[in-house]
Amino acid sequence: MDESKGVAILEAARQALAERGMSASIEDIARRARVSKQTVYNRFGSKAELVRVLIERRVDEITAHLDNPDSGEGPEEALAGYARVVLESIATPSSIALLRIHIQGAAEMPDLARTFFDTGARTSRARLAAFLDGETRAGRLRVEDSALAAEFFAGMVIGSHQTGRLLGVESNLDAAVIDRIAREAASRFVRAYGP
Repeated sequence: MDESKGVAILEAARQALAERGMSASIEDIARRARVSKQTVYNRFGSKAELVRVLIERRVDEITAHLDNPDSGEGPEEALAGYARVVLESIATPSSIALLRIHIQGAAEMPDLARTFFDTGARTSRARLAAFLDGETRAGRLRVEDSALAAEFFAGMVIGSHQTGRLLGVESNLDAAVIDRIAREAASRFVRAYGP
C-alpha cells in the first residue's frame, strides 16, 4: 500500500478518535482519509490496531532523544529532550482528548485500555529504563534500579500537569514553561544519579 495512504489513515483516526472517542467508526476514519473502508481494514485490521499504531508512533517520538546515547548529547540533554516531548504531548489538546477517551472507556473496553497502557506508558518507561541502564554502563550515570528511576523521572516531569490538563483546570504549558520544567527535571535527576 502507498505509505501516504497509511499516514492519511492514521491522521484521520487520530482526529476522529479525539473528537468521537472509540465510537468513531471505521467509515468515518476512511472518509476523512479519502480511502475505502476496506483499505483501512486491509492496512490495520481493526480499530484497536489503529489505536495501537497511533500510540506506538507517539512513543517513538517521545523516546527519540534516548535512542542515540553516543550522539554527543550527555544524559542531561537527552533526558531534557525526552521530558520536553512528554510535556508537549500533555499540552496538545488532541493528546489529552485521546487520553480522556481511553480513561472513560476503560471499564467497557479493558483490552483496549491494556493495549493503550502497555503500548504507551509502559513502553515509554521501559525505553527510558533501557537508556538509564546504557548510561550507567557507560559511566555517565549511576542507577541501580533503572525501572524505578524511570518512574521517578517521569513523575518529576508529568507532575500534576497531566491531571490538570485532563480536568481542564490547567492550561499554562507554553514553550517556555515546558522548557523550564524539562531542563530542571533533567538537571536534578542527573545530579541525583550522577557518577
